[in-house]
Amino acid sequence: MIFDPEDFDKKLQKYRTKTFRTSVFSRVRSIEDALDFVNERGFIFFWPIKGFVFPSLWAANAGDRVVPDNHDDPGHVTWDWKDKMLGQKKWYYGRVLKRKNTIISLETLPYFYALSPNYGEYESDYQTQYEQGLLTAESKAVYEALLTNGPMDTLMLRKFSHMTSQSSSSRFQRALDQLQMEFKILPVGVSEAGAWNYAFMYDVLPRHFEWIEEKAGIITEPEARAFLLKRYLISMGADDLSRIRSMFRWDEKTLQRTIHRVMDDSSIKISSIELDGKPALTLDDLL
Repeated sequence: MIFDPEDFDKKLQKYRTKTFRTSVFSRVRSIEDALDFVNERGFIFFWPIKGFVFPSLWAANAGDRVVPDNHDDPGHVTWDWKDKMLGQKKWYYGRVLKRKNTIISLETLPYFYALSPNYGEYESDYQTQYEQGLLTAESKAVYEALLTNGPMDTLMLRKFSHMTSQSSSSRFQRALDQLQMEFKILPVGVSEAGAWNYAFMYDVLPRHFEWIEEKAGIITEPEARAFLLKRYLISMGADDLSRIRSMFRWDEKTLQRTIHRVMDDSSIKISSIELDGKPALTLDDLL
């Protein structure tokens, strides 16, 4: 088979229009549609990420266009959907992939959790991480505040973690980011607090999703990576390996082992190709 880059690109764009739901005929029009979209894809971004092509809830509703600054844009209905879903236990929302707001289906969540530095005892695992220098003091303080006191908005959380000063703002935000990326905490609601009368409420993830440790505990790391790579490729159709590594923060050896595992999986057919001179993977259906 002769590989025609121009023909392949047309097929790929058509495929992504379908999986990203950016066609006017397949847009996400309601909160129920949004849940179906997340379950269909496994994981998506909330907003489009500049310089990184991937499905997002905003684009699935508003189309493939730049997010405008004006607050009355129709696409911003997705913000309301996101807020209404917080705490409903129908999907996971938090800052995860690329340190950006990510929505993950409940089917997919255990596979992410299986790759996190959590070992099945959320009340004590964090202490081991801290002693090993893998968790910052600020992250430990925020986590312990939630663990001890239950869900809190960001203002109360700063108070109970002793980071109320202006100089501690960036350290507090980095702690929230680390704890979310490690699947330790998540936003579970919105509080009318602060100058803007809008503040996220956070809780400990395994306390909110009480089943997560049991479900993730039976998934091996190779199984989890293979599952996530398959979901990624089914959403994207094709992508170069550097972007895949960037998305999942995997090293080259880990990625190659995962690719081999997926290639041995009869449920999906993929091939190695080059895109713009870079090593890449594609679904065979696009060749």
